[in-house]
Amino acid sequence: MLTLRKSQDRGHADHGWLKSFHSFSFAGYYDPRHMGWGNLRVINEDRIAPGTGFGTHGHRDMEIISYVLAGELAHKDTMGNVKGIPPGDVQRMSAGRGVMHSEFNHAPDQQTHFLQIWIEPNVTGIEPSYEQKRFADEEKRGRLRLVASPDSAEGSVLIHADARLYAGLFDGAESAELRMAEGRKGYVHLIRGELDVNGAHLAAGDAALLENESRIALSIGKKAEVLVFDLAG
Repeated sequence: MLTLRKSQDRGHADHGWLKSFHSFSFAGYYDPRHMGWGNLRVINEDRIAPGTGFGTHGHRDMEIISYVLAGELAHKDTMGNVKGIPPGDVQRMSAGRGVMHSEFNHAPDQQTHFLQIWIEPNVTGIEPSYEQKRFADEEKRGRLRLVASPDSAEGSVLIHADARLYAGLFDGAESAELRMAEGRKGYVHLIRGELDVNGAHLAAGDAALLENESRIALSIGKKAEVLVFDLAG
């Protein structure tokens, strides 16, 4: 079964310095029908104004992934990491038993546009950790590139969760298929462009929620950038 969630049906928050769309209930946005999907808990599409950002705040027992689309995200945490995250990089922070961090856009004239993703871990109370890797467009062109997994397969970042995250770029005749094991859930988030998922048409910001499906088939892309999640049921 495939359920389509349109972009305009997401929660929205405008804080002036931050404009955010929430795929699932988050902060001031609450919808009991959209509390997560499998062990995927948060997808926030955030736009941070120049010279602003999230002050120091804490997380615990969550796998947090940042996927930057434009600008650069400056990260600083209590583990000693001071990093810049540009488009093409995937950042993973395992909050474990507790970590404090901040995220800023230090550019004077450019917005930072990124996706903040939270996945519930399958182990709690671990030592916090950080990882950041680059995945070039060429690796994602016309295919699904594994970028996060519980076993670092194919050079992906390591997450302490029963989930795999793929990224892909599709245009024209390019297509890809991901086989789904029984009992797994799939989630497809279209970042930009247009794309067909198992025959359903998605536009930028739309999502497809899949269960009891044996595959996720992507086709008929128009300048599409997409994230595909293979999740615990």
